[in-house]
Amino acid sequence: MAQAYCVKCKKKVEVKDAKEVTMKNGRKALKGVCPTCGTKVFKIGG
Repeated sequence: MAQAYCVKCKKKVEVKDAKEVTMKNGRKALKGVCPTCGTKVFKIGG
């Protein structure tokens, strides 16, 4: 499972509903939500 930093929880969390997206510059990223608080999380190079 992928991990990303949650700004609200201030710790690394397992990403829930993770989706791989491509940013405008062509780099891959991971997008999902924090399982604890429900905040959106984002990890570049995911």
